[in-house]
Amino acid sequence: MEGTDGSSGQPRGLNGPLDRESVERDCDISFLRGSGPGGQHRNKTETAVRLTHRPTGISVVAQENRSQHRNREAAFERLIEKLEALRRKPKRRRATRKPRSADRKRLDSKRKQADKKRDRRGGHD
Repeated sequence: MEGTDGSSGQPRGLNGPLDRESVERDCDISFLRGSGPGGQHRNKTETAVRLTHRPTGISVVAQENRSQHRNREAAFERLIEKLEALRRKPKRRRATRKPRSADRKRLDSKRKQADKKRDRRGGHD
């Protein structure tokens, strides 16, 4: 479900601002029963919140609080963090040379291994 907008190269839905209102407009919100301890109260009330960001398909669930309102806030915070992470471009890797000491260590190790195997070879009759 993830595509890109032609101009920016970012996943759809990430071009505009990532404030609460704009993200809320692009989300499907569903409430469900949370899991875990809490007995009858937990089993009867739908305090867990699932947010699905329609443009990207990203889904987050919050169920750690007893209050639906707090879970909703937590879910939006998490979703916005994920969207911001998606928006960030990864840093380009800067090519670095392998140090001479690394080559030296590798060759020394190789030479030791070869010597060990050479010493094991015996004259077979």
